[in-house]
Amino acid sequence: MQSVLVMINLAGAVALLLFGLAEVKQGVLQAFGGRLRTILAAGTRRSWRALLSGLGATLALQSSTATGLMTASFVERGLVDPRMAQVVLLGANIGTALTAWIVAAGIEWLSPVLLLLGFALRRNGVGPRQGAGIALMGVGLLLLSLHLLSLATEPMRASPALAAFIELLDGAWPVALLLSAALALAAASSLAVVILVTALGAAGILSDGLVVVLVLGANLGGALPPVMATSGGAVAARRVVLGNLVARACGVLAVLPLADQVGAALASLGLAGPNLPVDVHLLFNLVLALAAWPLAGPLARLMRRLLPDAPEERNAPRFLDPDELSTPVVALASATREVLGVGDLVEKMLCDVRDAFRRRDPTFLRGIEPLEKDVDRLQQAVKIYIARIAHDEASDRAHERSAEIVDYAINLEHIGDIIEKGLVHEIGKMVAFDLRFSEEGFRELDSFMETTIENLRMAQTIFVTRDLDLSRRLMDAKLTVRQIEKRSAVRHFQRLRENRRASIETSSLHLDILRDLKRINAHIASVAHPIMDAEGLLVESRVRKEADGLPQDPVSV
Repeated sequence: MQSVLVMINLAGAVALLLFGLAEVKQGVLQAFGGRLRTILAAGTRRSWRALLSGLGATLALQSSTATGLMTASFVERGLVDPRMAQVVLLGANIGTALTAWIVAAGIEWLSPVLLLLGFALRRNGVGPRQGAGIALMGVGLLLLSLHLLSLATEPMRASPALAAFIELLDGAWPVALLLSAALALAAASSLAVVILVTALGAAGILSDGLVVVLVLGANLGGALPPVMATSGGAVAARRVVLGNLVARACGVLAVLPLADQVGAALASLGLAGPNLPVDVHLLFNLVLALAAWPLAGPLARLMRRLLPDAPEERNAPRFLDPDELSTPVVALASATREVLGVGDLVEKMLCDVRDAFRRRDPTFLRGIEPLEKDVDRLQQAVKIYIARIAHDEASDRAHERSAEIVDYAINLEHIGDIIEKGLVHEIGKMVAFDLRFSEEGFRELDSFMETTIENLRMAQTIFVTRDLDLSRRLMDAKLTVRQIEKRSAVRHFQRLRENRRASIETSSLHLDILRDLKRINAHIASVAHPIMDAEGLLVESRVRKEADGLPQDPVSV
């Protein structure tokens, strides 16, 4: 009966410890959640700041698991570099070890004070103040649970059964390691297991070597919950937490055969005693951080090889449902949505070209060739889909809309070709040969690119809404583009006559970019042609308008 009571008291103390950890995490997130995430994301530009960010976040949250999951989510969204994320988790490991060291530092007497102060803030405060109160109560419960653990383990000193079990573990370190890891996994906290080992150590029933082994197991098991939590998530997030598990596992395997020697060495330094588990925990994570810090980059690359990006078809058709082919109106609406997606890809290509031009950075051009292939594939899929629509049941308007969709898709594909075969080559040449435009020439081309992007966005809207006023504006913009191209060419030749060196060196490049942007705008403006033509506002050429004596309102192609 006595042994059952001891186990109940021990389980209750551990439950209180876990509850206190959860309260600290909830309170800190309520009080500082947004700022904490911002600081963690912003503090990863340099290695030492990344290490301190992970340490600080874990001290605040009392959970390296929470820090690991938060960091993994940042990597998934591209906010944190994978190498820096590994350093953050090394700092998080130190943070949880430092927490255990602080909790075991003999400050249990603070527990009632923290509980009282936390309760007052929780009851009377709102928002961040209430969160701070919850966190303070959580810390108070942590300290109280440590005191209860100490009381619960006192009767164990005289327990023959426990002494026999400990003796078995002392002779089977792999079993002790796995048992400690399983407890950390079940509790989702290495801190809880280390505190439990500290309480057992204070009862004088653990050898120094076994203490080291149990702490190693707690570290191994504490790295598993984030891996399990992200198992169904993005590959980028899984790489981060798996890298942390690999680093901890390597550290554990390196130290495990030397557990007796490590325990003896710490005893010779005067560290053996009730707080040996927390000292081992802190020392292990400090040494691991120092050893793994320089290897964060290779570790991130290894994780990328172990967990490569899932093979998936880039930008596959999403809206071309074969089941809708028998209903032309629905099928055409789906094809329209698909072509809008093609337009978005083309806009991404144009924006990448603009950014590469502005920043003189060729890395922006690397994704354009795959995007161009996506554009080709999607416009081909749209054409085939349109051809399969049950046109016998379609109205005349449906036939006209089919032609408009195919025409716009083809024009978008032509724009993609011009970007890939023209603008990418020209911007790449500018960077490779370190060619620099004159200040005026640079501004003209940059403004022309921005105008082109805005015109494409207008065309996307026209394609869906068939708005007549927007169509007029786009056709007017086409005339404006011609004027921009002509004025820029004239100014460029003027700079050549003035013997400006920058203009002479970039002459052919400047004119080629102007020509390609003009061609792109011509394809963009084509979306307005059917709408203008249906209203009788479009004629085939200026020659015909003048010859036939047509009014001046219609716009020539």
